[in-house]
Amino acid sequence: MVSIMITALAGGVGAAKFLSGLVKIVDPKDLSVVVNTGDDVEMYGLHVSPDLDIVSYTLAGIVDETKGWGIGGDTFNFLDALQRLGFEAWFKIGDRDLATNVYRTVRLKQGFKLSQVTAEISKSLGLTTKILPMTDDNFVTNIVTTEKTMHLQEYLVKRGARDEVLGVEFVGAATAQPADGVLEAIENSDLVVICPSNPVVSIGTILQVGGIRDALKRSKAQKVAISPIVAGAPLKGPADKLLRGLGFEVSASSVAKLYADFLDCFVIDLNDEQEKERIEQIGPQVKVTNIVMKNLEDKVQLAKCILELLH
Repeated sequence: MVSIMITALAGGVGAAKFLSGLVKIVDPKDLSVVVNTGDDVEMYGLHVSPDLDIVSYTLAGIVDETKGWGIGGDTFNFLDALQRLGFEAWFKIGDRDLATNVYRTVRLKQGFKLSQVTAEISKSLGLTTKILPMTDDNFVTNIVTTEKTMHLQEYLVKRGARDEVLGVEFVGAATAQPADGVLEAIENSDLVVICPSNPVVSIGTILQVGGIRDALKRSKAQKVAISPIVAGAPLKGPADKLLRGLGFEVSASSVAKLYADFLDCFVIDLNDEQEKERIEQIGPQVKVTNIVMKNLEDKVQLAKCILELLH
């Protein structure tokens, strides 16, 4: 196993896929993951942190592999009972997953920080990787559409990302500070990996938190990003609608521009090799390889490719 200090910036499913390959070739305790919390939401009276849970469940080996979120083999008796009572239950939380969210909510009400509660949940799952919420402060991502302005989860889950995007609002960005350990992880790493997550509402959200982008610029770590766009389309989710709604071309090059002020290397798919020269003119070096992770072998190979870029 390679022994280097690594920090990853992560959203949900795409990041978790990559990280599950990475921990096969590095010591998990040498990895810190700074996770987007802009899509945290209160549902059924509970504080839900979707991306924190997706990353944690995946690294713990209990995620529902088919869906990419939730706990494998979970039941949904709680939601079924709510619906029988006439309660709207479009946000799916399984029964075992419910325990995580109840625990998180109770601990937060007791006055503990989200980062402290996340560490407790990670320990209960047997994780040695540091899972760090991007901030302990209130931070909400809203999507401005032709219909209305709505929480990201309503846009993504309830409405299936069908609305035309006009803009994105980061409520709390002006005052949010990095959670304990976030800046230290970035500054003390040998390698920082920007996972193949949504560049607007996952990685873009993390970069809105005060001090994080500056820490990336200052860090002497090798900073590598994996494109979430392949052949003009997102690997997962509505990144295309969000990029287009903000006036960006849907391409690997557009994502590279968003990270250009701190990035050393940008990893793109074989299908986007024609963009290599254009991206290198923006600033970062470019590595072309397969970034579509269909199985564990693909995930491990991509992780190995990233580590080979370290110099």
